[in-house]
Amino acid sequence: MAPRSTATGTISFGLVSIPVRLYPATQSSAAISFNMLHAKDGGRLRQQFVCSICGEKVERDDTVKGYEFEKDRYVTFTAEELKALDEIASQTIDIAEFVPASEVDPIFFERAYHLGPDKGGGKAYRLLALALEQAGKAAVARYAARGKEYLVLLRARGGRLVLQQLHHADEVRTADEIPIEDAGVKDGEVQLALQLIEQGTSARFRPEAYEDAVKKRTLEAIERKVQGQEIRAAPAAEPQAQVIDLMEALKASLAAHPAAGDGRRGAATEAPAPTATAADAEPGRRPPRRAPTRRPPDERAKSSSRK
Repeated sequence: MAPRSTATGTISFGLVSIPVRLYPATQSSAAISFNMLHAKDGGRLRQQFVCSICGEKVERDDTVKGYEFEKDRYVTFTAEELKALDEIASQTIDIAEFVPASEVDPIFFERAYHLGPDKGGGKAYRLLALALEQAGKAAVARYAARGKEYLVLLRARGGRLVLQQLHHADEVRTADEIPIEDAGVKDGEVQLALQLIEQGTSARFRPEAYEDAVKKRTLEAIERKVQGQEIRAAPAAEPQAQVIDLMEALKASLAAHPAAGDGRRGAATEAPAPTATAADAEPGRRPPRRAPTRRPPDERAKSSSRK
């Protein structure tokens, strides 16, 4: 079944206008969602608005939006006032500049959409896709739609165009905010790490080789519930020994993992190699006792409720 476009637009490429359609590149429906039910009788719960001051139930028509500028102090906006602030939805994808595709950090990436040519735009669409691909460039553009202005990136992929919605600069935290310990690394450790990387390198990225194990288990559990079967907890994972010496950890990793692409590497199916602790053992120092292994916290199932 062919995907349905969710929006239309027009790429402004110099004096050339390219009509396009937007198709979501990912499927949110692929995620598993649960409804909130009353544990007593299984009835589905409904969301209600309750005033924190008087305790009364408030209908949606009696609400206004407010911005908290100080603790418990708000400025309010009516729907008409907010509408006046909206961007005019011109549906134009206005290219501002071209940049090397490799220079755009993926940390800015948000949603992605496949672009397809609309009526009369096939040739110009193909021209822009081929030109971007051969130049190794991507186009930074502004896209006005649904009352908002989006910062987007047009990039070529296999002779087609992808519209990548981007975060604005003030929405991305810099890595300088994250503290990093100034630890010295030996040349021998770097060489072993390079060998480990080379040994685990594949010719291409194969996303189909990595399935969502939690989703698979959840779907299987749902099916067993539907069939009236009992669900049993999975056995606890065996504790992994911790190796204090970083060199020994790298050597053990090289010995434990075969080279990539030989058909033996699955999607995270092999037992992990021992890992080094934060501090390497100093010469002549006795290694500390092994710490008890901590189990990872349980993942919470996603829940959704109808507003």
